[in-house]
Amino acid sequence: MIELKHVTKYFTTNQGRKYILRDETLTLPSGQNIGILGRNGAGKSTLMRMLGRIEFPNEGTITSPNSFSWPLGLGGGFVGNMTGAANVKFVCKVYGRSRGQTRKILAFVREFSELEEYFDMPIRTYSSGMKSRLSFGLSLAFDFDYLLIDETLSVGDARFRKKSKDALMQKIQTCNVLLVSHDMKTLRDICDAGIVVNDGKIAYHSDINEAINAYEELNKKAG
Repeated sequence: MIELKHVTKYFTTNQGRKYILRDETLTLPSGQNIGILGRNGAGKSTLMRMLGRIEFPNEGTITSPNSFSWPLGLGGGFVGNMTGAANVKFVCKVYGRSRGQTRKILAFVREFSELEEYFDMPIRTYSSGMKSRLSFGLSLAFDFDYLLIDETLSVGDARFRKKSKDALMQKIQTCNVLLVSHDMKTLRDICDAGIVVNDGKIAYHSDINEAINAYEELNKKAG
């Protein structure tokens, strides 16, 4: 369960405050894979980070007894001057993994990410796609109640995208997902329910198809 109570989130811009949410209260039930939909600039990624308690509201609270991954697909949180391997080792240390467990995680991430020699090169030499592949592989190596995913499945060629989706489908047998995506087929394949963020408001739909329909109606009105 994820509970929002009177949540307001905004950013200060030259044109004034840009609101993502305005005094929104909502409870998201447990045991669901949830898609996050909204038009460009609506704040989908910000909302996902808030639900995962990585970013925080200006007002109100977001609470949950669950554990959350770092956001897959954003490529953030890595130390640029450290190698991919060193970053993986650092995360393993933070999460209290033993040396033996760390070796297994290193081997898994190296193989899955397909970074080859770049795995032993500094993160600052990586493209955004390479960072996403490292982040995705690393997240698959840990157990969380929720995986936070921001368009990760669009990374790489068709073969790697299929590999990533297959791995994700296997992983979500034991966890749930908060997924930001513009791909309606991916949302339908993975998600049970959906939330639509628009103009400072958030609406929960217990059926992902209802969420997609609501999102498409917004696009029609805007178009």
